[in-house]
Amino acid sequence: MADPSSYRPKPGQIPDSPGVYKFRDEHRRVIYVGKAKSLRQRLANYFQPLTSLHPRTATMVTTAASVEWTVVSTEVEALQLEYSWIKEFDPRFNVKYRDDKSYPYLAVTMDEEFPRVQVMRGHKKKGVRYFGPYAHAWAIRETVDLMLRVFPVRTCSAGVFRNAASAGRPCLLGYIGKCSAPCVGRVAPEEHRELAEDFCDFMAGRTGTYIRRLEKQMAIAAEDMEYEKAARLRDDIGALRRAMEKNAVVLADATDADLIALAEDELEAAVQIFHVRGGRVRGQRGWVTDKVEAVDTAGLVEHALQQLYGEESGEAVPKEVLVPALPEDAEAVSAWLSGRRGSLVSLRVPQRGDKKDLMATVARNAQQALVLHKTKRAADLTTRSRALEEIAEALDLDSAPLRIECFDISHLQGEDVVASMVVFEDGLPRKSEYRRFQIKGFEGQDDVRSMHEVITRRFKRYLAEKDRTGEWGPAGDGEVPVGGEVPAEDDGRPRRFAYPPQLVVVDGGQPQVAAARRALDELGIDDVAVCGLAKRLEEVWLPGDDDPVVLPRSSEGLYLLQRVRDTAHDFAIRYQRSKRTKRLRSSPLDAVPGLGESRKQALIKHFGSVKRLKQATIEQICEVPGFGRKTAEAVAVALAQAAPAAPAVNTATGEIMEDDGGTTA
Repeated sequence: MADPSSYRPKPGQIPDSPGVYKFRDEHRRVIYVGKAKSLRQRLANYFQPLTSLHPRTATMVTTAASVEWTVVSTEVEALQLEYSWIKEFDPRFNVKYRDDKSYPYLAVTMDEEFPRVQVMRGHKKKGVRYFGPYAHAWAIRETVDLMLRVFPVRTCSAGVFRNAASAGRPCLLGYIGKCSAPCVGRVAPEEHRELAEDFCDFMAGRTGTYIRRLEKQMAIAAEDMEYEKAARLRDDIGALRRAMEKNAVVLADATDADLIALAEDELEAAVQIFHVRGGRVRGQRGWVTDKVEAVDTAGLVEHALQQLYGEESGEAVPKEVLVPALPEDAEAVSAWLSGRRGSLVSLRVPQRGDKKDLMATVARNAQQALVLHKTKRAADLTTRSRALEEIAEALDLDSAPLRIECFDISHLQGEDVVASMVVFEDGLPRKSEYRRFQIKGFEGQDDVRSMHEVITRRFKRYLAEKDRTGEWGPAGDGEVPVGGEVPAEDDGRPRRFAYPPQLVVVDGGQPQVAAARRALDELGIDDVAVCGLAKRLEEVWLPGDDDPVVLPRSSEGLYLLQRVRDTAHDFAIRYQRSKRTKRLRSSPLDAVPGLGESRKQALIKHFGSVKRLKQATIEQICEVPGFGRKTAEAVAVALAQAAPAAPAVNTATGEIMEDDGGTTA
């Protein structure tokens, strides 16, 4: 625990101007980011006597080891910089809302030549128009199915699109009128893009104009006695109205607004958001957060706005944002939102009428979400705490291991040797810090030697960063980052091995544990505990002990160790298989243009091996169903030009086909 007075800036060093500040711990990791109208006044609040600070603030300042700041010219710049740093550094003491589920969106890929309508989850991509989020993917598909008769936009995947284009025949949707079939040239790219833009306009809430246009066209067709066209337009209007009816009208004035409501207690807060477009609820989502910093309702609202609109721009930011309480810097936040939208955004608290009533509904949803979350998490928190305590007691540790790293070795008969490192913090996986290792120094079934190498490499990196003397190698030097993090020296960006664990778990028994302990001893590291979990009897091995520690089968500590070990094992297996697949996937048949996986399988199945296929004549290849003379000649040419030793792969089983016709896994 650090004494805040040991790193308190000297009087007069802190400027009396707007800015953003960050606290770092002893490992130079950024643990808190904040902004202020006056850096001098705000930072002075952190260096009061600990007894006068909020408990969460006191925990933060005693965890920190230094503080630094950046001066900006306006409060809006401070808001932008604060958001950027929170996203970049992921500080542990800042409020971070967690999505309670992965919400599906209706997405239109406007960045493609022929835009596609589809269901998307996860991070948003540039050039794609998003609508939602929706509660269920089936709700999106129902809406799209109703609208495709009016806006026959492509919905197929890239593979289906290419196959239809090469075959010259559209898919079923093209035949029944629910796709304009751009794959076979029924419409030009410009016409198809116009359809996609009309689809987006309708989904964005501009429904009345489009329906009135269709009604006018229907009346003209009826006057001209084009009754079939008029009937088709009538059915189109009905389909669009049925799609609109799926979203209830909540605001009569066709308002575009987002309503944000909060429910909170001393420890946690839940936020619910209703997305209203054209007066109708188009989407709903919810987040939950631990209140790791001393923050009131206004502060929670500001954090929610940052997360919700930090990466959004244009129409994704509505004209009106309704909140339960205005942020402290409401004018700066409103200016920031207006800048992201490109036009004025109204940020206010509803006082009366339909909007206040709807806000009450959103608040009830937030309260229910918080109750449900606490009900689920209560048992989970208790279980995790008990598991960590049991591990500490069984391994005779001074305290519960809040950070556990587990290592596993994987190979296939001594080839493609790789290793994995998974990280669990507070009993939960921290996937952004998972790492993969390539074992290049040797090949062979020597897990002990591989484990020694991996532990050495991991903690050499830690020591280099701790002493500030190590040099970083290129990204391909053997450690493969999973979360996209990159190393850096002094700017606080996450680094691959900068944070030490309290416990290292290895997948294996006494030999692997001894190798890991020996690697740490050689590096002079004596404050990291080591244990191993053997698969056969689920025994826990400690360095230097002749007998294992046997935890009860019902032990929560054993369950957590098993979960950590199994996660590392699965992670290593996936990496090893991906490397093996890349190495073995090449086949002489890959050089044959237009030859798909099904016909490759048919060839290998018919002849038994690549060697026998090479010996076959063109007439014999033509005997395989689906092969004409032109394709058979192309296969013969490709095999004649291929390297003699190139292995072929049975794509049906993933096995290597030997020259004698046999298979080896």
